Amino acid sequence: MSEQLPDDEAFDAYSQAVMRVAERLSPSVASVRARRGGGSAVAITPDGFLLTSAHVVQRSRRVRASFTDGRELSAELVGADPLSDLAVLRTTDDSLTPAKLGDAENLRVGQLVVAIGNPHGFSGSVTAGVVSALGRSLPTRSGAASRWVDNVIQTDAALNPGNSGGALADGLGRVVGINTAVAGVGLGLAVPINEATRKIVGALMSEGRYRRAWIGIAGGPRPLPPRLAAALGRRGGVEIVEVVADSPASRAGLRAEDLIVAVDDTPVEGVDDLMRVMSGDLIGSPVRLDVIREGGQRRVDVVPVELVS
Repeated sequence: MSEQLPDDEAFDAYSQAVMRVAERLSPSVASVRARRGGGSAVAITPDGFLLTSAHVVQRSRRVRASFTDGRELSAELVGADPLSDLAVLRTTDDSLTPAKLGDAENLRVGQLVVAIGNPHGFSGSVTAGVVSALGRSLPTRSGAASRWVDNVIQTDAALNPGNSGGALADGLGRVVGINTAVAGVGLGLAVPINEATRKIVGALMSEGRYRRAWIGIAGGPRPLPPRLAAALGRRGGVEIVEVVADSPASRAGLRAEDLIVAVDDTPVEGVDDLMRVMSGDLIGSPVRLDVIREGGQRRVDVVPVELVS
């Protein structure tokens, strides 16, 4: 007969890491029942604020949130932003166990991640895997408005319907993403917790909505030619692929193949940088873009408008 190992020796390092995350984070994750279905949510403050996916709550003003300790609470929708697929709920309970938010910018491909949520109604379910890829994009739509959520996390941690709105955590139990979509077997996507999404969450908590400046372009990242890269001290910019007719960009004279390298002297090296600077503060105010066109650098003034759903 083989010798029976003590519990602390029977669990390998991987198991212990997942167990620690589950023990730390499970009390913060709720099962959510809305008018048109359900999903999950994550407590982010002790006084009742919950973070979830916008598509989980949709147009429901009130939902029911159930926790692993048996509490079932009524929660009110504070604000939703379908274009980032994030929403904030609030309960009247002031003794929630808040999760600690991390920073997805520090993630690496291959890193351990743990998903906790309510797949198929099985609350408190824990799955584990790795970060399969970073920098994915997720299309979102709200009415006539659409945009791409950038820097989406791809993971092979098993996600199923009902995981949406739940936590994707790193090995220390810090929430680095909000699970949002099942793209296939072994292919799940999560909206990252980073500087941009923290700003959205803060606006939803305080104002119930998030305002975005819009200039009317579609673009993608493009490396700078070596001479320009050396002169500007950066590696890339955002190439304009399409200019929307009768948009601020069109009226300002921007063209397809223009390369945006700065907004009001703030360097722009990728689409996420451009999205980050296009905050509601810029709506209605002249903004100066540094643009590379046909090998030469020029400045173009554009007045953003609000992106309306």
